[in-house]
Amino acid sequence: MADANPATPVDTPEQPAGPSKSELKKRAKAAEKEKKAAERAAKQAELAQQQAAAEVDYATEFYGLLPLNQSQSRPCRERSQISTLSARDGETVLIRARLHTSRAQGNKLVFLNLRQRTHSVQAVLVVNPEKISKQMVKWAAGLADESIVLVEGVVQKSPIPIQGASVSDVELHVQQLHLVSGIDGRLPFSLEDASRPDELIEQSETQLNRVLLDTRLNNRVIDLRTQTNQAVFKLQAAIGDLFREYLSSNGFIEIHSPKLQGAATESGASVFKVGYFKGMFSNAYLAQSPQLAKQMAIAADFERVYEIGPVFRAEDSNTHRHLTEFIGLDLEMTIEEHYHEVMELLDGLFLSIFRGLKEKYQHEIETVGRQFAADEFKWREGPEGTLKLTHREAVQILIDDGVEIAPTEDMNTENEKRLGRLVKAKYDTDYFIIDKFPMEIRPFYTMPDPEDPTVSNSYDFFMRGEEILSGAQRIHEPTLLSEKMRAKGVDPDSMKGYVDAFRLGCAPHGGGGIGLERVVMLFLKLNNIRRASLFPRDPKRLEP
Repeated sequence: MADANPATPVDTPEQPAGPSKSELKKRAKAAEKEKKAAERAAKQAELAQQQAAAEVDYATEFYGLLPLNQSQSRPCRERSQISTLSARDGETVLIRARLHTSRAQGNKLVFLNLRQRTHSVQAVLVVNPEKISKQMVKWAAGLADESIVLVEGVVQKSPIPIQGASVSDVELHVQQLHLVSGIDGRLPFSLEDASRPDELIEQSETQLNRVLLDTRLNNRVIDLRTQTNQAVFKLQAAIGDLFREYLSSNGFIEIHSPKLQGAATESGASVFKVGYFKGMFSNAYLAQSPQLAKQMAIAADFERVYEIGPVFRAEDSNTHRHLTEFIGLDLEMTIEEHYHEVMELLDGLFLSIFRGLKEKYQHEIETVGRQFAADEFKWREGPEGTLKLTHREAVQILIDDGVEIAPTEDMNTENEKRLGRLVKAKYDTDYFIIDKFPMEIRPFYTMPDPEDPTVSNSYDFFMRGEEILSGAQRIHEPTLLSEKMRAKGVDPDSMKGYVDAFRLGCAPHGGGGIGLERVVMLFLKLNNIRRASLFPRDPKRLEP
């Protein structure tokens, strides 16, 4: 039997439509974006890793501040001097020095100018992957000028002379750099400014700093660090050494006289009075010279003596050549027949000093000359010898040049300088002697000329037209000495111990006194005696 209801078709669900082209594009863009983001993240991670690696300072043991030196150890490490580096090409050296200046170029290179006294050398610090990191270079570039550093490095020849360094043929390639002592505060002036010649400042088209003398003296410790001053005081020490050497080789012995005295040596007008103890000596006086002690040593048969020591003068003289305290180079010796024996020995002494300075200290002379330009100091050698003039002859030279001066008048500073210029022009010498000064302008202990009592057996020595030594034959006869003391307003009883020394018998004698600072000033032509005094004392300065 046939189905009553024929089969009907069954409904099937509709198949979803595929993503549109637009959707596919969106999906592709999103996938690309995710990929790029992942790549960026990977790169950032890699850079971060590289940066982290770069921040690891692999040079920490090769630089930095050293522990305070309390002598806690004594490693056997040989130190070198900058002055010797020219002969040490290729060697590794260890040097302690001042950081004179520094100059960075970018963050990978810095030049350091290292200084020891009168010598300097250029040091180079450059980044390398083994010892020198960027951090080390940056630290070095930040060190203050005048810091004291300990440097280890290799000496290498420079293909061209290095400007601004006294050792100009080599440079030091730094391997280690440590700070020994830094700077607390600010420098009152730079040593570069303090070392600049005045002529350069005046001629420069740009404004350069000038460090005034008062500023220098108020900050003397810094000023003394300049290479010029290091050379000046090395030369000053050399003059003392040459003075001792010459006199010791000529039979002199060194004495040390007291600087506190019961009476003035020269005159009461220029002596410092100091409070002493109650009783007989309520006041004492600072010695104006070792004059009394020198002569008393001769009376004690020492025969030839010298002294290097402080001299005090209470003179209110604010000039370029006066100090209230200076170093005196004094000598006294017996005379056999004539006081010219003393004058000639003193002449030999000066010639020995001049030769010694020229032969042994040319580097220091040249160092000073770079800041204080001067004609080379000249003196006469050979058969003609040192120029010697009488006081009358010297005055006549001035009169002939139009100066109004009496034949017996003492020459003031201006006339002395003028005479120096005239002598230099005529005789080509910066060094000469004037003999036979008028008696009235010499101290009470000066021996009068036997043929003309208005003239004395005395002499002064001159450098560049300024007096640097005053000397004479001394009176060794007590009666004549007392007479001359009274004539100068000095009571012999006030110096009884001195006069009594001659009552006991004393050989004829003479001597002289030299101002050390004046010799230094005039030999180098420093133009002011304060530049030749370590810590100068004048009417307006007692510090530092």
